Parts: sequence; structure tokens; C-alpha cells
Amino acid sequence: MQRRTTGLIAVLSALGMTATLAGCGSSEDSGDVTLKLVAADYGDSSANSSQKYWDTLVKEYEAKHPGIKVEVSVYSWNDVDRKVKEMVAAGKAPDMAQIGAYADYAAAGKLYTADDVLSIPVQADFVSELSTAGQLNRVQYGMPFAASTRLLFYNKKLFAQAGITGAPKTWDELAADAKALKAAGVKTPYALPLGPEEAQAETMQWLLSGGDGYLSSVGTYNLDSAQNVATFAWLKDELVGKGLTGPTAPAKLNRAAAFAAFTRGEVGMLSGHPTLMKMAAKKGVKFGMVPMPGVDSGPKATMGVADWMTAFRKNGHKQQIGDFLDFVYNEKNVLAFSHEYDLLPVTNSASEAMAADKDDADMGPFLEELPTSQLYPVGKTSWASVSADIKKQIGKAVSPSGNPAAILGQLQRTADAADTSDIAE
Repeated sequence: MQRRTTGLIAVLSALGMTATLAGCGSSEDSGDVTLKLVAADYGDSSANSSQKYWDTLVKEYEAKHPGIKVEVSVYSWNDVDRKVKEMVAAGKAPDMAQIGAYADYAAAGKLYTADDVLSIPVQADFVSELSTAGQLNRVQYGMPFAASTRLLFYNKKLFAQAGITGAPKTWDELAADAKALKAAGVKTPYALPLGPEEAQAETMQWLLSGGDGYLSSVGTYNLDSAQNVATFAWLKDELVGKGLTGPTAPAKLNRAAAFAAFTRGEVGMLSGHPTLMKMAAKKGVKFGMVPMPGVDSGPKATMGVADWMTAFRKNGHKQQIGDFLDFVYNEKNVLAFSHEYDLLPVTNSASEAMAADKDDADMGPFLEELPTSQLYPVGKTSWASVSADIKKQIGKAVSPSGNPAAILGQLQRTADAADTSDIAE
């Protein structure tokens, strides 16, 4: 595959123009190079660990590029962001990291831009909404790696046993269905994972369903808005307080555990992404999927999530990083990853291929939600620290002694401080 400099020369030649390309033939272009990549694990067991995906991909790549070795270290989502942060702080940044945020590293000047490392066709193939979300000050640093949207999953068998004939469209209907499920003996009528694994996702989906979100219309944090406080007060009083969220306290319930319980037939409803389809189908669970209910008049905005590939400047392997990432993002590999973990492709070519494949018809509802979904505010350099704070604190808002207004107010103050610090820098 041609690298960016080769493609640029071809374009300039076609236009009858000449240019001097500085830096070609630098020391990084010769000799053996070992690239280090830190990646997140999307598997739910050792059998489908992301390590296996990367090992297969790297083996194929190295066979065609004998001068380049790629070492991949895979960590759980509980640990991967922290691990990369520690490596960077110790001056041992990897060449690439596939993680949950990029803006703080970009603002510190530690990352290559997408322009620096990707060939033009590969960069242009990204879904436009995701490319935009990967920008800091209108420059793309975050390269989308995986995407998903959220829908409400419900267990059809449990619904039938509880006498429920249709999926909920409003919060009142969801609460009523949860009460019916509890009366029918369902262990967890609605699973509310506000534990440290992915509390920021469950939180955002509920805030959107309540008509607000993490940011104001001018792009500042508004975690403690009246609507957001009302949302968590409702969760505390109408779901958690009435024993409708199961035996595990939301602050201690992680997404993986909630998904596993759904596949065991113990959960009536929960917010889920495409990965849950495959997990539930393997276990023989009959389920339905609908947009997340809204506070009053039906579904509101849906949350979208993108995870990011970043390329660190520390080791100076720009050419080799770019060549490897061009391989990572070819249509075959993007589809292979998306199929393995039931996630949405981040490139137009792979998305079109998935939409056209009748075997991928069950992904249709999620693909349809992506263009209008709202993503985390990953373009804010403060988001990584704000997200970490949400993971630690938000579960307390729905505890028996919790005060939603106080917890959201505390989160707002720390978010404001982080945002102000970033602006000052």
C-alpha cells in the first residue's frame, strides 16, 4: 500500500506541479523497527479476547513487512486508559494506543495528526461524524477505531411471563414494566450499571433521555442542570428506591456483569450496544430492541460511542505507524473487527458493505442511529478526567443516602475546574 508521501507526489505530478518533500529518506525509514501498540479488550472471555484479533492481524501484516514488528498489549477497559496514562507519564509512551479519549494528549503535543500518519484515501474513508468528533481545534488527532449506539434491550420471555405486551416508550411505562417484572419474580427488572467500568455511558444515555446531556448549547459542562438533577432523582426514587434494579447496587454493577446477567435470563431490560446481541443469541435468549424511552413523549437523542486510535510522537516512527494503520483500516480488517465484536464500522466503505449484507440485517437499527447520535465530548481536553470522575462518583447519586443534586453539583465543580485549567494552558 502506498504511503501518504507517495500519494502526494502522484497528485502533484498529475497537476503538473513540483514540490520538495522534506524529511524523506530519514533514519526512521530504514532498518528494523518494533512498534508498540496498547489496545483495549472488547472480548467477554479469553476465547474472544481482542488479543487474538490483534495477533492474527499482526501476523498477516508482518509477513508482508519483514522490517517491521508490532507488539500488542491488550488490557481491559477498566485498566487501559490508566495504563497508557502511566506509560506516558513515565516517558515510555507506546507508538499507538487504542483508548477512550485523545484530546488531552493532543493538546500536550504528544500525538501525530491523522494527516501525519494516514494515507489520504484511508483518512477520507472515515464516517464524517466520527472524523469531526476526533478533532481538536479543527485538526484530527483521534482516529475512530470502533463505534456503537445504544438501544433498550428487553427479554421477550420475561415480558410475556409478566403480562407485558409491548416495549416501553416513556419512563413511566419503563417503571411500570419494571414493577410487573419484579412481581413476576424477575431478579433484575432493569439493570443500571453505574460501576466504574462504563458508568459514563449509562449516565449519558439517561441524561439524553431526560432531555439534556453533558454539555450546554455553547459547549460548556452542565452536569448539574435542573433536567439532569431531575433525571437522577427519578432513577433514585422510581427505580433504585423501589427495588427495581436488582440485588447489586448500581455503583457496584459493571456493564460486563449486567450483560452477562441478561444472557442468563436474569434481567428484564437494560441499555445495550450491538455486542449484547451476539452474547444473548449464543445463550438462546429471545430479545427485542427499541430506542431508549424518553422522559415523557417517547425516545429522545441516542448516545453514540467511538473509541479512538492514537499515534504518539515519542518514538518517532511516523512512517511505520502510518503504514501499519493503513493496513488496520482497510475494509477487510475493519469488517472483521466489527463482525467479531458486533460493533459498527468506522469507515464508509465497511459501513456500506455491512448495510448491504443481509447477514448483517440485525445491525441495521444501530447503523441507522449513528448519524444522529450524540457522542461523548471527547474533543474537550478535560473529558478524560471528567469521565474518570463520573465513573467514581455517579453511582453515589442513586444510593439510599445519595443526593443527586449534591453529587452532580460536585461533578460540575470539578468539571469546571478541569475545563478552566485546560483553557488557561
